[in-house]
Amino acid sequence: MINVMLIDDHPVVRAGLRAVLDSFGDIEVIAEAATGNAEVPAGVDVVVSDIQMPGAGGIEVTRRLRAAGGPPVLILTTYDTQADVVAAMEAGALGYLLKDAPEAELHAAILSAAAGQRVLSPQVAGVLAERISNPEQALSPREIEILKALQTGASNREIARRAYISEATVKTHLIHIYAKLGVDNRTAAVEAARQRRII
Repeated sequence: MINVMLIDDHPVVRAGLRAVLDSFGDIEVIAEAATGNAEVPAGVDVVVSDIQMPGAGGIEVTRRLRAAGGPPVLILTTYDTQADVVAAMEAGALGYLLKDAPEAELHAAILSAAAGQRVLSPQVAGVLAERISNPEQALSPREIEILKALQTGASNREIARRAYISEATVKTHLIHIYAKLGVDNRTAAVEAARQRRII
């Protein structure tokens, strides 16, 4: 029996997932939480977590558990942007699945994660393949961070303050971002990043 903890801020989603997972027969949900700040009890073999939640999200949960030698994390979310996928993988998530995945795929993913094997949904694998096949156009984590700030309308000064870098460094990053996205201004950069599922 594989013991699972569900972390998702939507009670209805957790209830639905619990019903699906418990129906498999070889998986049991032994803990639930609405935020990544919750403690993971002993005996959990796999943590299934959403990526964006109030408080600590799936990336923070993954980092914390990896640092503590805790159970593997399988991200189960609706977010399929390159920024989210790459951040989760860099944090140490063992798997990344979308919530519209078939039940059989979810079942196989949990079994794989419990066995220490990496698992990605086909759509997520496609996102990573796109990044790998165009490395010269792949944005760095810092560039993605700046794009997300641009999306909120932040000025160069605000971005510099948030990222603890100089305004000159922000401008340099923007030049690289524009070149990689084939654009020449902030609005076009945000639009191109959205179209390419980067943010």
